[in-house]
Amino acid sequence: MTTSGGRGFLLFLLLLLLSFLSPVLYYSFLDQKLSLQKYRPNAPQRNISILLWHWPFGRSYRLDGDKCQEMYNTSHCFLTDNTSDFSTADVVVFHHYELSRGLSPLPLHLVRPASQRWVWLSLEPPVNNVNLTQLNGLFNWTMSYRRDADISIPYGKTIPGGAEPGFQFAPNRSCLVSWVVSKYRPQQARAVVYQSLKKYIPIEVYGKWNKKPLSDNKLLPTIANCLFYLAFENSESKDYISEKLWRNAFQAGTVPVVLGPSRATYEALAPPNSFIHVADFKSTADMAAYLRRVAADRQVYEKYLQWHHTHRIKTYTDWRERLCQICVKYHSLPVHRVYQDLESWVMS
Repeated sequence: MTTSGGRGFLLFLLLLLLSFLSPVLYYSFLDQKLSLQKYRPNAPQRNISILLWHWPFGRSYRLDGDKCQEMYNTSHCFLTDNTSDFSTADVVVFHHYELSRGLSPLPLHLVRPASQRWVWLSLEPPVNNVNLTQLNGLFNWTMSYRRDADISIPYGKTIPGGAEPGFQFAPNRSCLVSWVVSKYRPQQARAVVYQSLKKYIPIEVYGKWNKKPLSDNKLLPTIANCLFYLAFENSESKDYISEKLWRNAFQAGTVPVVLGPSRATYEALAPPNSFIHVADFKSTADMAAYLRRVAADRQVYEKYLQWHHTHRIKTYTDWRERLCQICVKYHSLPVHRVYQDLESWVMS
């Protein structure tokens, strides 16, 4: 009788032979094997090892212990940033900022295990993702805020649930509109809209741009003093809705005026009837007039806040929580996928 160790050795030899003779057959076989493991009722779930090759923007978090289980109730998922674990990692994650600027080169000099999957990670809009062609044919999965990414990790999302205790609808507020901006570029659409809009209504501006930065503990209370917040994205890109909406506007309890992807995208992701879209107006003069009318009518204004009775906002800020999402989706991801033209996907 063949022992379990013997069967495992024979399976290893078969996988090795298939990987050399026919990559297509190999990935097909591996895909079927993973599917069988997924649906086999009594099969124990295998631990998944995820190696983060470098921390995004150099900001690290502790990974000791079983962080995915302890913090996010995700089992059989282990995170590491120890690059010496490369040969045993199931998944290796690379953040694009460090790759594109040569701050952390790819480990092309190492022997990559045939079953190891590489993940391209970026939460930046396409305009900020440079030097993509050099990455063609290397990555299996994408990890992005986009809904069509292999691992979708938005900045925030709408979930069912009532308002936080003590939330006030349309309290007395001392200003009409506020905006927080640090990286101001005159050629950006948001800058053009702002410059025109401020001719018709007063806008309180904060951030590094005008040398009025807000600390973390002052950000939301300051925004909450205003009836509206300009949740203007720095890029009008597919699905790109950042913390400007989820945190700055929604968690401050104000009404966002949004500039970014289409109204349909916001409607699909944001709470119902919760925002005002720049594209709904023929001119900034019309938009300014509408904001004044809404501000003067408490009943109309409160309609934009009614969602707080039925929904809440969850934001994602910890990279560990994002990485744990790989394990949640691991068994449903395509084993054979390789992005031969990563730039085309990113720019689509």
